[in-house]
Amino acid sequence: MSSAQELAKFDAEKENASADIGDVGAAFGPIAVAKGVTQPYKPTHWDQIPAWAKDKDGHWALAYTGTIAFLIDKQQVKDIPHSWADLKKGKYVVTIGDVGVAAQAANGVLAANYALGGDEKNLKPALAFFADLAKQGRLGVTDPVIANIEKGEVQMAVVWDFNALNYRDQIDKNRYEVVIPSDGSVTSGYTTVINKYAKHPNAAKLTREYIFSDQGQINLAKGYARPIRAEHLTLPADVQARLLPQSEYKNARPVKDQAAWDKSSKMLPRLWQENVIINMQQ
Repeated sequence: MSSAQELAKFDAEKENASADIGDVGAAFGPIAVAKGVTQPYKPTHWDQIPAWAKDKDGHWALAYTGTIAFLIDKQQVKDIPHSWADLKKGKYVVTIGDVGVAAQAANGVLAANYALGGDEKNLKPALAFFADLAKQGRLGVTDPVIANIEKGEVQMAVVWDFNALNYRDQIDKNRYEVVIPSDGSVTSGYTTVINKYAKHPNAAKLTREYIFSDQGQINLAKGYARPIRAEHLTLPADVQARLLPQSEYKNARPVKDQAAWDKSSKMLPRLWQENVIINMQQ
């Protein structure tokens, strides 16, 4: 069920709610509040959640983040890229996925755009960047999923860090390198939303309380997600080893103008066709 469908379900079932709590993408937290389908609750560790990652009244808060990363197959790529600038100079094929369908792929474009001086309104820098890769025959059309990566069909993928780290460890930790591009990336995440019409609101509040507790945050890290309270936690050594060092994220940032990105991302499939796909080598 998509984030939009979850919120529609809250609204449609107000007389007989089947869900007490939902999990939606970062962009849908404010939308849920605007729709009036949530109720607030600030867990104990509220003050340790960054201001950008929460609603001031407690209607939503990101429990974990994902940041666009590079997943590099070292068997095929010898010159490891650490930035979008490095990537541009490489000889390998870059796989980003279906920009017209996948949120991960669209965020990959936005991450490049930040690094190249663009913003949520102006996607021209990233479109020009990927158009150049297409002209060189370096833009892959394979879907960057674990099966294709394991078969060696993906030399270098632009994916969420939690996917990259998970794929690396599932296939062969020594074969892959995961990098957050040093010249810029985008950070997003997921938030719980408590149904305004919940039949068991206190159970939903306890769920949120657990998610933001030390143990709840550690559990998220075990799944390769970066806990929102990462700077206030001491993760077990084996869990810490699954994640990248905090220093990798120094130039990653959240979306500043969500309304502008909502608008641009709706236009992106057409812009991608007109500016990038048209340059793909047959």
